[in-house]
Amino acid sequence: MPLEELAAFTHKLESAQAASIVLATLNTDAKNAALHAIADALDENSAGIVASNALDLDNGRANGTSEGLMDRLALTPARIASLSQAVRQVAALADPVGHVVRGMDMPNGVHLTQVRVPFGVVGTIYEARPNVTVDIAALALKSGNAVVLRGGSAAENSNRTLVAIIQEALTSVGLPAAAVQTIDEFGREGARRLMAARGLVDVLVPRGSADLINTVVMESKVPVIETGAGVVHLVLDESANVEWAVDIVHNSKVQRPSVCNALETLLVLESAAERLLPPVLSKLRESGVTIHADERAHAIFADSVPATPDDFGREYMSRDIAVKVVPSLDAAIEHIRRYSTKHTESIITNDAANAERFLAEVDSAAVMVNASTRFTDGGEFGFGAEVGISTQKLHARGPMGLPELTSTKWLVRGQGQIRR
Repeated sequence: MPLEELAAFTHKLESAQAASIVLATLNTDAKNAALHAIADALDENSAGIVASNALDLDNGRANGTSEGLMDRLALTPARIASLSQAVRQVAALADPVGHVVRGMDMPNGVHLTQVRVPFGVVGTIYEARPNVTVDIAALALKSGNAVVLRGGSAAENSNRTLVAIIQEALTSVGLPAAAVQTIDEFGREGARRLMAARGLVDVLVPRGSADLINTVVMESKVPVIETGAGVVHLVLDESANVEWAVDIVHNSKVQRPSVCNALETLLVLESAAERLLPPVLSKLRESGVTIHADERAHAIFADSVPATPDDFGREYMSRDIAVKVVPSLDAAIEHIRRYSTKHTESIITNDAANAERFLAEVDSAAVMVNASTRFTDGGEFGFGAEVGISTQKLHARGPMGLPELTSTKWLVRGQGQIRR
């Protein structure tokens, strides 16, 4: 990176750090006023956002971008309205900053209080997801953090417009525009510099493909909260209700195939395969889903294609699904252990013992019984929006909302005590 660009990049991070100090001291009313200003600005500028997004969609089509990524990239008036509503929902949530986690008095009378505090500057690297620009900005602001965004070239026009709208809304209520910034103009070198900006950036959250996430986790010098790809599994056991199985599998796969909580692999116990596979897979085929079936599933449902070993453990992000018949719940759980990205897994069952065993033994961020995998989402969980879905075990796991963008510190109040 040339010296002039490096100076400009560093100035952005330093201004974000200065803005984070302002945000950390704001009361809840001031933060909510900023969020409502952003929501109003999104509504008022919907047409301009759609026009900018159209440029990105045109570029995506010209570059042969996959159907799944194109869906994630697209911003329609309805999606923009949903984003503004999500921002208002974040404003309505309880402010985590200052929340007392625990408190106690030492025998000598010193009072200890552990409280939630902002991280400071949150960086995020993502791709083809302009909704993330709004979601993470809203959550960062409500939790008292400044945010630095690297949204990638695929959504550069959309993100530039969104950040400009957010910054104008911030200044309209007297807050620094530097609280929300993009470094897209610095390209991939900007992403590399962001990963190396320890001391200026407090935490980094990647969202995107497995390759992007792995690169950030392996190369970043800034602490990373790892979000993961969604190789999501659903199991049907011998007691599964047929209607539930049909509806839940269809919803999990078809409602929005391009997102990380969409179903990718269906596992069916052999004792249930003849009864459940025909109606479940017929419903999927009616919606244009290609069934990648193992040998036993293909023998039961001929309107499928033979699965290859690579189909299991694959995140399709499209109207494709891998199907496998397994001999037992033991085998299903073992398959999940081997191929899962530890995002979301579900089982359809009326057997209470199988349900509790699945909940206990499957090690993923969200484990479900008789529910669509599409529920693993910050909005659905009542967080208003989400930073991402963490698949790691330290600090945060599952959909990340406001508390996950805070750390804690200890407040110690004494009256002249000394340690003896």
